[in-house]
Amino acid sequence: MAKKMNIIKRAKEVLDIEAKAVLCLKSRVSGEFLRAVEIILKCRGRVVISGMGKTGIIGQKFSATLASTGTPSLFLHTAEAIHGDLGKVTAEDVVIILSNSGSTSEMKQFLPILKKIGSKIISLTGNPKSVLAKYSDVVLDVSVKKEACPLGLAPTASTTATLALSDALAVCLLELKGFKEKDFAFFHPGGALGRRLLLKVEDIMRRGQGAPVVGMDEKVSQVLLKITAGRAGSATVVDKSGKLAGIFTDGDLRRNLETDNQLPLRKVSQVMTKNPTLVHRDMLAAEAMRILQDKKIDEVPVVDEKLRPVGLLDVQDLLKAGLV
Repeated sequence: MAKKMNIIKRAKEVLDIEAKAVLCLKSRVSGEFLRAVEIILKCRGRVVISGMGKTGIIGQKFSATLASTGTPSLFLHTAEAIHGDLGKVTAEDVVIILSNSGSTSEMKQFLPILKKIGSKIISLTGNPKSVLAKYSDVVLDVSVKKEACPLGLAPTASTTATLALSDALAVCLLELKGFKEKDFAFFHPGGALGRRLLLKVEDIMRRGQGAPVVGMDEKVSQVLLKITAGRAGSATVVDKSGKLAGIFTDGDLRRNLETDNQLPLRKVSQVMTKNPTLVHRDMLAAEAMRILQDKKIDEVPVVDEKLRPVGLLDVQDLLKAGLV
């Protein structure tokens, strides 16, 4: 039990150390931070994030966050940079270098070449007096009083502080750029948000035989054959001008079959649901989903701007698209 209590105590100490490391950054967010944001906003090229080791992993996350929130970015491993990858960097790029010591041997070779290329350099470093700091146009101090690692060797609090300040930069940039939900969705088409904000009804609706359309004078027996052939659950009924007049569903069939033994011979217009719920093809699929849920229906006709049927939307289509 005592051993378990010591583990819990130590875990809490680690969290305290890392939390304090992040909170200490608040007092350092001032003119230099503003300059960094201004430089990135004016960047005509890409924001190149560079680092290595554990800090490099934070850099990869920083680059990914920027790219997904409207700031073109790539990650450049510092060691790989001096072995040919510096060719990825141009004078129009802004290079943000993440390094706790700021004085590695790779850094000493990397920085003079960057200066010759002409890129602006922003550093997030734990050593404001390092070689990296001297070459930088802007220096952001991410130094910490101590690492959470009891040996003081494994990057812990320092990488947490670097991550937090890089997030602060990314968030400020996306707000200044007016980045909205729809923009985020554009860069995340495979995610749930992307599907909700980008996917339209016409992208997933059924067409052709899978969305049977029948005239008002067609017999119910003929309509049923078309529904069966299309493996649909309903048929959209149109008037002589081709506009939506109604829908004939499985529910209409069952309701009338119980009381009308002549049902197969009836005109579908006699037993269809008039003025049915409909959706437009350019409507967001997420909005169509809400309509189906609110109305407690499984299928709905899809129409164009002139109320002519162009497809059929089934709740199963929404399920396949990951919207339900």
